[in-house]
Amino acid sequence: MSKKSSSSRSWLERQARDPYVKQARKDGYRSRAAFKLIEIDDKFRLIKTAKRIADIGAAPGGWSQILSERSSDDAKIAAIDLSQFDPVERVRQFIGDFEDEKNQTAIMDYLGRKADLVVSDMAPSTIGHAQTDHICMMNLVESAYAFALNFLQDGGSFVAKIFQGGREKAFFESLKKNFQNARFFKPKASRDMSVEIYVVATGFKK
Repeated sequence: MSKKSSSSRSWLERQARDPYVKQARKDGYRSRAAFKLIEIDDKFRLIKTAKRIADIGAAPGGWSQILSERSSDDAKIAAIDLSQFDPVERVRQFIGDFEDEKNQTAIMDYLGRKADLVVSDMAPSTIGHAQTDHICMMNLVESAYAFALNFLQDGGSFVAKIFQGGREKAFFESLKKNFQNARFFKPKASRDMSVEIYVVATGFKK
């Protein structure tokens, strides 16, 4: 058996045992990642007060579902990804690269003003080499952070997934310069063996 097929089988077995996967199917969520944002919001209370929200790297839409459920009726939510996904109620979907200026302009036009909350659950395609995967992830989250710096209004919040591996420490120091509060948070829905962790930054300062 090839290494790839063995790895795929292990992944399938893990998915079958995963209580969050089972609960996501039961609750109609598109991915187990939805529970990560639920935990983050239960602790930090970011969504309900946000009137303009940007969800970058949004496919398959699990985080968009939670943003739609938990935001106020008058909130506007923009979700962007390279891949199209099934519509989510109250979420305007944009297809393309979030770094593309045209897409950024379209998002801003839709929201009508800068965002109160920018979230990112993006991750690169991994190759199984920890340091390489970490570098690719940090490049991605730094791009998400650059987006947030341009699109957040004063007092706004930023949530993003990162992979631990070393570079996150310097990134965290940068966050503390631009936000009143910043911290790392690992939801229970993140697997124990996973190197993923989330940064939660609130009180954006221009």
